[in-house]
Amino acid sequence: MKIAVTYENEMVFQHFGHTEAFKIYETEEGKVVKSYVEETNGSGHGALAGMLKDLGVDVLICGGIGTGAKVALIEADIKLFGGVSGNCDEAVAAYLSNTLMYNPDVKCDHHDHEHGEGHSCGSHGCGSHSCH
Repeated sequence: MKIAVTYENEMVFQHFGHTEAFKIYETEEGKVVKSYVEETNGSGHGALAGMLKDLGVDVLICGGIGTGAKVALIEADIKLFGGVSGNCDEAVAAYLSNTLMYNPDVKCDHHDHEHGEGHSCGSHGCGSHSCH
């Protein structure tokens, strides 16, 4: 099984559509056997689900995520565990031990209204918006 985590400085990045990298974990028999960082090379929102599918990813762990990206992941047959924060390695270990705390209803609410093109979630929440 392959697990991808939105990644920045060993932490779960909090906005799927703006992530610059994923940490990919290859697992066998419930244990990580290999991990590496895969850059997104500027791909955003819509293209990321396709990228993960091309990498053979089965599960995505992330912070916030918009509705369109959630639909794209469903179409790519990738299971989503959103609303996660903290260290990437710890999140994957929790997933593998069935103790991962996540939010099945996670969304970035700023996708539901208009604002300027310059919006960026950075490495936090989303300013006055919620990405959890």
